[in-house]
Amino acid sequence: MKTLYMIRHAKSSWEYDVPDDQRPLNKRGLRDAELVGEHLKTLIKPIDLVLSSPAKRAFDTAKIILSKLDISGDIFKVERELYDFGGNQVIETIKNCDNKINTLMIFGHNHAFTSLVNLFGSETIDNLPTAGVVGIEFEEDSWKSISVGKNLLKIFPKSLR
Repeated sequence: MKTLYMIRHAKSSWEYDVPDDQRPLNKRGLRDAELVGEHLKTLIKPIDLVLSSPAKRAFDTAKIILSKLDISGDIFKVERELYDFGGNQVIETIKNCDNKINTLMIFGHNHAFTSLVNLFGSETIDNLPTAGVVGIEFEEDSWKSISVGKNLLKIFPKSLR
C-alpha cells in the first residue's frame, strides 16, 4: 500500500521583479503554510520521503510545513522534475520512487497538481488552491503500478481560517 500527499505551494508574491522560480511567498502564503502545517500534524501517516520543486515558493512552503510536522531534514530532497506545470514529470517522479518508500509527500505547482489529484484520486476537485493538500492511498505495493487510489484527506487553507 502506498500513500501520496500532494501539496501545492502557498500563495506567492508578484511584487518583485525576479524569475518565476525565485518568487517568494507573500504574507498570506506564509500564514497559510503555518496554518496547514499545524492542521496536518494529527492527520498524516509517518512520512518516508519528502520531495519539493526547487522553486522558492514551493521550497519555502515545504520548509514551513515540515517544521510543524517535526519531519527530519534527512528525508527531504529537492527534485528538479517537480518544477512542472503539465504533470508528466511529476508522474514520472512519483512512479520512479523506490518501493521502500510507502508514504511520499511532494510540493509543487498547478496545473500539474490539480490534474494529478483528479487522475489519481477518487474525488474530483476543480482546483487545488495554494497551500492545499490532498492525500491519496493506493492499494498497489509498487509506485510504478499506481492508478486510481482513495482520497484520504483534503485540506484547503480557506476552510482553516
